[in-house]
Amino acid sequence: QVQLVESGGDSVQAGGSLRLSCAASGDTVSPTSMAWFRQVQGKEREGVAVTRYDYTTTYAESVKGRFTISKDNAKPILSLQMDSLKPEDTAMYYCAAVRWRTAGLTPAEYPHWGQGTQVTVSS
Repeated sequence: QVQLVESGGDSVQAGGSLRLSCAASGDTVSPTSMAWFRQVQGKEREGVAVTRYDYTTTYAESVKGRFTISKDNAKPILSLQMDSLKPEDTAMYYCAAVRWRTAGLTPAEYPHWGQGTQVTVSS
């Protein structure tokens, strides 16, 4: 099992930056793909970025060039650096993990989820 706890959500103005963190505990030794998702109330959860245990990454088109996903395996902590934020980035952001799989940006691929952290971007 893997337990995930997100932090770092806040309210910022458009153009600003935020850094989200996700602390993992439990089985953090097995090769793990970890990802960030976001969800606006009433809409489907969408993938933002994933970092896989083979060190490859994938980003949603809407965040490419603005967001950077990284993972510190020693701690272990997953981060999401978000720059040039836009009002449409406003959402609840979730951290997710799956062991022994090079996953993508589909929520169904991930059995382990955090509780979420709110990001609000005002214009």
